[in-house]
Amino acid sequence: MDSINKSSGLTTIRGLVSGPQSLFTPLNLTAILIALGVCAPILALVWQAFHADLSHWQHLLRFVLPTAVMNTALLLTGVGLMVTMIGVGCAWAVTAWSFPGRQLLSWALLLPLAMPTYIVAFAWLDLLHPIGPLQTALRWMLGYDSPRQFRLPDLRSLPGAILLLGLVLYPYVYLTTRAMFISQPANLLEAARTLGCSATGAFFRVALPMARPALAVGLSLALLETLNDIGASEFLGVQTLTVTVYTTWITRSDLAAAAQIACLMLVLIFAILSVELHGRSKQGFSSRSSREMAPVKVCGWRGGLLCALVALPVVLGFVAPVSFLAWESAKRLADDSPLSSQLLGALQNTLTLAAGVTLVVVTVSMVVAWNARHMALGNPVPGVRRGVMRLASLGYAVPGTILAIGFLTPAMTLDRWLADLLGMRGLPLMSAGILLVICCAIRFQTIAIGALDSGLARIPPTLEQASRSLGESGGRTFTRVHFPLLRPALVSSALLVFADAMKELPTTLLLRPVNFETLATLLYAEAARGTYEDGAIAALLIVLAGVLPVILLMRHQRRG
Repeated sequence: MDSINKSSGLTTIRGLVSGPQSLFTPLNLTAILIALGVCAPILALVWQAFHADLSHWQHLLRFVLPTAVMNTALLLTGVGLMVTMIGVGCAWAVTAWSFPGRQLLSWALLLPLAMPTYIVAFAWLDLLHPIGPLQTALRWMLGYDSPRQFRLPDLRSLPGAILLLGLVLYPYVYLTTRAMFISQPANLLEAARTLGCSATGAFFRVALPMARPALAVGLSLALLETLNDIGASEFLGVQTLTVTVYTTWITRSDLAAAAQIACLMLVLIFAILSVELHGRSKQGFSSRSSREMAPVKVCGWRGGLLCALVALPVVLGFVAPVSFLAWESAKRLADDSPLSSQLLGALQNTLTLAAGVTLVVVTVSMVVAWNARHMALGNPVPGVRRGVMRLASLGYAVPGTILAIGFLTPAMTLDRWLADLLGMRGLPLMSAGILLVICCAIRFQTIAIGALDSGLARIPPTLEQASRSLGESGGRTFTRVHFPLLRPALVSSALLVFADAMKELPTTLLLRPVNFETLATLLYAEAARGTYEDGAIAALLIVLAGVLPVILLMRHQRRG
């Protein structure tokens, strides 16, 4: 009898919430069109690569690709090793041991997430300049007079790029592995110790293998961000595949060759995504009733040394660059000269672009997430919901440079058709910055889709059933029931998208209208010229915007 009542209740919920069990509803068709729109740049990129002339490949294979492929492989390997060592080491330290400053460092280790890679490179290039403050102070302490007598190795190198990118991207691994370490039952580690394992052996044989799925997810995110980087690699003189795609398109005006090189990068991207999917497939959750691991207290000089080692990534990846940017900005403002009109215009453009991208992303993501909820309740065709969600979230996995190249061909075709239809000259969508907003929205909408889908999953269907049984329409049910409950997820995802749009560099560089500067592109130009006054202020503003989502992560981690 109970099973009959449950079955009838579920049928009532499905009937009230999801309506007709068909794929061809307006909501579902809209979500499918959004997913296909996200895939369009990738399909256009592949089509353009296979239909282009191959005569230039002899030159590419001989002079360009060997160096770019080798640098990219070494950069990914080095960054992967570095983020793994720093992220896993710091996560285990703040979980397994109690030492002075542990509570502060447990969330401060997330701060480098607020630093875009190109800003860290911008700051450290000046800090470690042969006549910069650090090397000058070091020569003074050692008794040297000039850089000819003593100077540190040049940061403009592949090891320098690995070091700086690792200091910025390790929080991806730290965040995922620490969550796994916290949830591990203490009795498993205690059992390993009673069987003769040392503390180090228990970590490598019990704790780390259980955290391997989370490590794979965090590592894949760090490697995708490494592939997306263009500013830091170019500042540091490392010719990666991403930099090669950019220079081939912009410098040599060869879009076909850039598309073909970008297709090679897609192979790397799919390999990284395969690692991440394999890691997610092995994820599991332990019972929360299990006793969690109690941190071991470390006192004296050992506690101080442990605190210094854990704090080192925060100092190098956040405190030192931000201090430099604040100092340079203060010197600029202390001159009593007003901010340049170029900087103010870039700030206005950045805020306008970020607001437009956020509005588009939240609106489109709500359609996709709401449709996914309806399909989860109605489930007309198994697998369609998951497929639509994955396709709509694919843009974040593709580097901004590749996404912009693939997006350009269909977007320009649409722009020319619209100009002919309206009898206008030029490219109206490109000139108005609409294409830039759409491409950035494609890249960042996975952030909002994930947040909104998780928020909707926490709302029980019985609330919708109660609302509909009282005579409320679907729209009124959404505005009076779902929207108030989704407000935290909406706000957090909007802040994340806004901050990411403010610091996005590759897509903005390639698709911006003429004479349109954002803070990121202005900083890129200032660093290329070697001037730091307005560039430091622009970088500091971007970092301040990036701190907002990090604060959200800190609050979430504290509640966890």
